[in-house]
Amino acid sequence: MVVTLKEVVNDPQGLVVTDALHALGYPQVQGVRVGKFISLELAEDDLESAEARVEEMCRRLLCNGVIEDYRAKLRLVPDA
Repeated sequence: MVVTLKEVVNDPQGLVVTDALHALGYPQVQGVRVGKFISLELAEDDLESAEARVEEMCRRLLCNGVIEDYRAKLRLVPDA
């Protein structure tokens, strides 16, 4: 899952990274948005149940819905 600040929210970390890249000689960088990557492993057999559970976790803890957006990609992995 990837969590990023909404486009309308200022990203001070992204501005610092942009400035640092310019200072390192990369003037073509026009902007940077910094987010977080979260990897979850769930004990679920049903993709629909897993999607609902991840949605709930995002709303309750993993994503601040006021200032952040998220996108998740789920896949079922058979037991080994």
